[in-house]
Amino acid sequence: MLGGKPITLFHVRGIRIAVDWSWFFVLFLVIFWLSQFYGDLLGETGSDSAPFLLAIVSAFGFFGSIVLHELGHAFVALRNGIGISSIQLWIFGGMARMSRESDSPRTEFQVAVAGPLVTLAIVVVLTAVGVGAAGWEGFSKAALVESDAGTSGVLAMVAWLAMINFLVLVFNLLPAFPMDGGRIVRAIVWWRSGNRSAATRFAANLGRVFGYLFVGLGLLLVFDGYYVAGIWLAFIGFLVNGSARAATAQTALTSNISRLVVADVMDREPVTISDQLSVEQALDEYFLRYRWPWFPVVDAAHRFRGLVVRDKADEVPETSRTTSLVADVLERDDGTFQVREDAPLDTLLANRSLRRFGAVFAVDADGRLMGVITAEQVGRALRDAAG
Repeated sequence: MLGGKPITLFHVRGIRIAVDWSWFFVLFLVIFWLSQFYGDLLGETGSDSAPFLLAIVSAFGFFGSIVLHELGHAFVALRNGIGISSIQLWIFGGMARMSRESDSPRTEFQVAVAGPLVTLAIVVVLTAVGVGAAGWEGFSKAALVESDAGTSGVLAMVAWLAMINFLVLVFNLLPAFPMDGGRIVRAIVWWRSGNRSAATRFAANLGRVFGYLFVGLGLLLVFDGYYVAGIWLAFIGFLVNGSARAATAQTALTSNISRLVVADVMDREPVTISDQLSVEQALDEYFLRYRWPWFPVVDAAHRFRGLVVRDKADEVPETSRTTSLVADVLERDDGTFQVREDAPLDTLLANRSLRRFGAVFAVDADGRLMGVITAEQVGRALRDAAG
């Protein structure tokens, strides 16, 4: 996000969880700040290990809650046929990388609201635990990072996590596109108007207003001596403003193709390979004949299964190619390879498989392969629209 290759931490149901280098900077700041708080709370010196350990657990608990927030978006997106390539943490939080845009206001709303609902559940659970164990006064003081809270270190950690997640929830629900609140606004306007481009323009313009407000408020905080908070908020304002401006520019470019769907430009007779074909037949009858790097694979009912890639087929030993099936070397579809044939064409502009393979595969409601649409066809439609 700010440059450099992200570091993969782990996978959740096939979704890669990665961190940008800037994440480590925030991790250090949170641990340093909380170590001082827990030290004052517990009356221990800087040489004691308890405050430092509590700070580490708190920091990872906070970033864990960010991952859960993004997984909320991701799981709902996957349920609606939108592929997720990764979730990446960085200096300003996290982001789920989706293969394409939502194709309806209902889907947009469900995906956008899923993350805040997860964060709300985290706040409710932590608050219930903290208030039940320490009472409201002790919990509220610990949540506000007051050293005279009179609670244990563990309960102070619970209170702090509840408060920081509450702040994340409130901030994310501000109607500033492309934040969650802005996407919810776009979904509502899209539903009321029936025009996604107009809804995106409205939400993006609202996002730019909030971006300027963040910058202005950040500068005021800097002038009042709150340097870190002010610079942080102003930087967020610049990012929100830039993202909203980019969304407005993209909408202006794609509004002319908003009435086109995938079926309008796709190739309706793609060359396909059966998943029950042997690898040897696939190499001889398809790869050697057409000289293509991959082919879409279908089953007996012509349902799209995924792709067979030449390099993967070549890895099969020659002695096993007659008995190995295409299904054995299949790069299975994780939801990012396919798109509904009735999906708006402009939803493909953010499709990662279109950039990776140069094509995506159109299916009907039953998952049957109906056609293939290439990056060249999408580009031609954009050029025609611009002309």
